[in-house]
Amino acid sequence: MNKHIGQHILKNPGIADRIVQKADLKQSDVVLEVGPGTGNLTVKILGKAKRVIAVELDSRMAAELTKRVQGKPEQKRLEIMVGDVVKTDLPYFDVCISNTPYQISSPLTFKLLATTPSPRTCILMFQREFAMRLFAKPGDRLYSRLSVNAQMWAKIDHIMKVSKENFNPPPQVESSVVRIVPKTPRPQISYEEWDGLLRVVFVRKNKTIRASFLGTTSVMDMLESNYRTWCAQNDISVEDGPAEQDEPAEQDDLESMQIDQAAVEDDDQEWGGIMDVDEDDDDLPAFFQEESDSRSKGFKVGKTTKRRNRGKVAVLVREKVRRVLEDETELADKRARMCDEGDFLKLLWAFNQESIHFS
Repeated sequence: MNKHIGQHILKNPGIADRIVQKADLKQSDVVLEVGPGTGNLTVKILGKAKRVIAVELDSRMAAELTKRVQGKPEQKRLEIMVGDVVKTDLPYFDVCISNTPYQISSPLTFKLLATTPSPRTCILMFQREFAMRLFAKPGDRLYSRLSVNAQMWAKIDHIMKVSKENFNPPPQVESSVVRIVPKTPRPQISYEEWDGLLRVVFVRKNKTIRASFLGTTSVMDMLESNYRTWCAQNDISVEDGPAEQDEPAEQDDLESMQIDQAAVEDDDQEWGGIMDVDEDDDDLPAFFQEESDSRSKGFKVGKTTKRRNRGKVAVLVREKVRRVLEDETELADKRARMCDEGDFLKLLWAFNQESIHFS
């Protein structure tokens, strides 16, 4: 087995039976199986579905699977594609079933959610912690940007735990099986806007939302730049130049540093100094986005530095952000780890109403 590409073959036929049962397959279904290995799960899927498209990265495993069905009636109903499923253009399928290689857990999840038309359901096996992050709720330790993003686009349920003794070779961690049912129709929001907002608030999810915005210089610089771009695209003139007085700007800088420091101190008291930087920084693939994300990669949020004298546009943008957080949504003192989907939608809508954008 090649552990470097996450090969851990499911050897327990009882677990395989339960996975296929939970998929609620129809005789007319085309099933996408990711990482079939030697075919222990594949043959059980073939017993229930019309056809199986198996995508396998390891050509040796693909050859083993080919031999397993060679000369049998199932051979005509099995299509084997050798390659990286994340980079492969997939044909139509109704259901996806996967004993997922851990390296592609997040890219595969969001590729499936981006597939058009959407699959009816996906039954996916993941490392236990990743699975728990997918269906974590506000206030849970593992609640993260991944949780909010996945749950925006799909309904996610935990099906069962699978111990490492059920695999050959046994992995170092336990596994879980989840059911992902994509929402249809998809939510009518810009993915880039949505994910851009989440990237800001989940850099440190125990900060107050006020600190994530007003206390983080790079975020305010990014929002100012985006506001200028939006105005230019919509033929709206902006009153540029330095602010009339430097003193208020300097006071704002002082308040920003105080906000940021207070957030860190609060985190240390509540979480014993444990860092809570969100772990989902680059786990969302480009094909799920509407446009290039090169712009979003051009800034890093979370670092507060000494600010130059603030101009009129910066002061205007700062006031817009303050108004959204404190007056329009009243979410300024809430922390991302305690916010639900409705809170984030409320924030995004209010920011967009003020012509503040995240992409």
